[in-house]
Amino acid sequence: MDGLRAIARTLWIGGMWVVGIIVAPILFSALDNVTAGMVAGRLFAAIAWVGLVCGIFLLADYVLRYGARALKQGGFWLLLGMLVCIVINHFAVTPIIASLKLQMNHAAEGLFGGGFATWHAISSLIYLLQSLMALVYLLRSDN
Repeated sequence: MDGLRAIARTLWIGGMWVVGIIVAPILFSALDNVTAGMVAGRLFAAIAWVGLVCGIFLLADYVLRYGARALKQGGFWLLLGMLVCIVINHFAVTPIIASLKLQMNHAAEGLFGGGFATWHAISSLIYLLQSLMALVYLLRSDN
């Protein structure tokens, strides 16, 4: 089971960091904003699903290993917080961003004007919070 936990952590957290810290910035430096945004959006969606699967597995594993004592473990709450970040970002914020993209008047607001910038910033902050919780989770000894 230790091996599965390690794989789940690596896939989820490593993937999240690679997409957010390395891949997305390279896309925006190498491609036009529309294409880069489309590809980055798909990558962030994919890693969100990976996070949901791995996070639920890790959370269930925590409960199986610790029972009710899991609720007293910091790692449990970090995992739960990271999952909450995914749910909010993927199922609430991302659809708002997608809707704003469709509604945008490119001539009046420019490609990234209006509410898009605000919601994109909110999404980025949630992703940053999730990434920081992941760092703390990995540095803990009780996971």
